[in-house]
Amino acid sequence: MSLRLFILGLAASFGLAWLFVVIVPFVKMRNLEPITLSKETDGAVGIFYPKRSGRIVNGAKVYAENGCYLCHTQVVRPTYAGNDMFRADWAGLAKDPERGDTRRETNAYDFEGETFAQIGSSRMGPDLSNLARRLEAAAAAKGGGDPATLLYAHLYDPRRSPEARKATCPSYRFLFTRHEIKGQPSSQALPFGGDATTELLPDSDAKALVSYLLAMKKDQPVPAALNFAPAEAKAAAR
Repeated sequence: MSLRLFILGLAASFGLAWLFVVIVPFVKMRNLEPITLSKETDGAVGIFYPKRSGRIVNGAKVYAENGCYLCHTQVVRPTYAGNDMFRADWAGLAKDPERGDTRRETNAYDFEGETFAQIGSSRMGPDLSNLARRLEAAAAAKGGGDPATLLYAHLYDPRRSPEARKATCPSYRFLFTRHEIKGQPSSQALPFGGDATTELLPDSDAKALVSYLLAMKKDQPVPAALNFAPAEAKAAAR
């Protein structure tokens, strides 16, 4: 075998793998086709539109710049690949007061509005697919607190609460600024980190990141075409 033929064969081997594993999925993700709802399987007609609210683009950029994807995933794996469907609130709520079992796997439409699907590379921290839903439950348990405030407090000092003393998440205090109080306190001042003469304010990156994290609430009903969980597994999970 000549050196030229060897190099061409090597390039073809890696090139084809790159094409089908990276390029083709990337192109498909960037050009998702609209899904038509069926009256028989979805109980409605029309086009499915993923719903997300928040500063998705700016927040995703801050999320990536600070390496959050290195410790957190954003993907609920199918049951044959793991037990994500059965971890508390990761995939949704098993007993939603309005819709019953809302647990489901992640699909490409869950990343609508983002340049890249930040599915993550490891799970040193919990999956964030339904972080906003878990925060709402935690806020309700604390007497109706604000989920955004809980996030700001975690970003400022991840180990501020006794139950989080062993948390490995780093502090992001550089996303906050301390101001001297002159006259009336700012309406955006956080209820922690301040004192009689100073107040703590989140900067624009902190606001964008928190807005992005609060958009992670994948409890929207999806068409049957996107619900990949086997019927047997759903029945067994109830």
